[in-house]
Amino acid sequence: MTVDRMVRLMAGMMILVSIALTQYVDPNWMWLTVFVGFNLMQSGLTNICPLAKVLKKMGLSEGTSCC
Repeated sequence: MTVDRMVRLMAGMMILVSIALTQYVDPNWMWLTVFVGFNLMQSGLTNICPLAKVLKKMGLSEGTSCC
């Protein structure tokens, strides 16, 4: 598994989990979805991804889109 695939996987999982928590627990969990979306947007604009840096330090190989 590469860093770029793991970043996309984690972002998708976080969005789905936050939507489920919003629906079944408390509407304030929607802020997690907003945070993930904002992080994806800033990552696309600046090419800086905090999760990618952490995953690289953990030893995952770099992909083509998160460098």
